[in-house]
Amino acid sequence: MNINKIRSALYKADKILGDVNSAKNGTLGKRRAAGKITNKID
Repeated sequence: MNINKIRSALYKADKILGDVNSAKNGTLGKRRAAGKITNKID
């Protein structure tokens, strides 16, 4: 397994865990909106 696959898996896991945490706090919509804004800036 190369470094890119490991990195990709870690990013996906981080995104899922962040979504779970946001859902618990009730801020999932804010997290999604912030993500869309940042994607447009990049």
